[in-house]
Amino acid sequence: MATDSPRRAKNPEVAGVLLAAGGGRRLGGRPKALLEHRGRPLIEHAVRSLRNGGCGPLHVVLGAAAEEVRARADLTGCAVSVNPGWEEGMGSSLRLGLAALTATDADAALVLLVDQPGIGAEAVARVRLAYRSRMSLAAASYDGERSHPVLFGADRWTGIAAAAVGDQGARSYLREHRDAITLVECSDVAEAYDIDTSQDLKHLE
Repeated sequence: MATDSPRRAKNPEVAGVLLAAGGGRRLGGRPKALLEHRGRPLIEHAVRSLRNGGCGPLHVVLGAAAEEVRARADLTGCAVSVNPGWEEGMGSSLRLGLAALTATDADAALVLLVDQPGIGAEAVARVRLAYRSRMSLAAASYDGERSHPVLFGADRWTGIAAAAVGDQGARSYLREHRDAITLVECSDVAEAYDIDTSQDLKHLE
């Protein structure tokens, strides 16, 4: 296990990973990254939440309509990966995002989903502050229910990637290691709804 220097333990580098590859199948094939929220593509709001919440570097994983997303959204300051297997589900995008960080000095990855505009910088910052070591596991909770964003210490990335299959993302890993997870209550500053169906579009402004 890697050991943290006093400096790194006090000022960890927590990378932001935004999973934004979904094709919006239940939204008639409208890529979620490009749904409009407050006059701009939804992906820009998620990037801003990560940045303003203290995460960096920022890494974005695209998939559906990736070239259109690049053309229409301002992803300045973000490293971008395109997941050619995005239709396999969230697991492949999570693996790609974590793999992109292995060559960096990041101590942890804070993962956010593009289709949760009710989660802003305050929730990101709270979960980021739960970092204790490169074995940290932390997640936002809403009235005691675990949700996003989620923080993964770097020494856990290999295990998480191995378990990230299909559309499960990190769920199976988190179930197996639930006793190690620090839950960070965020219901007073955020809402963890997803934009999955046409009925959910009411949450967009």
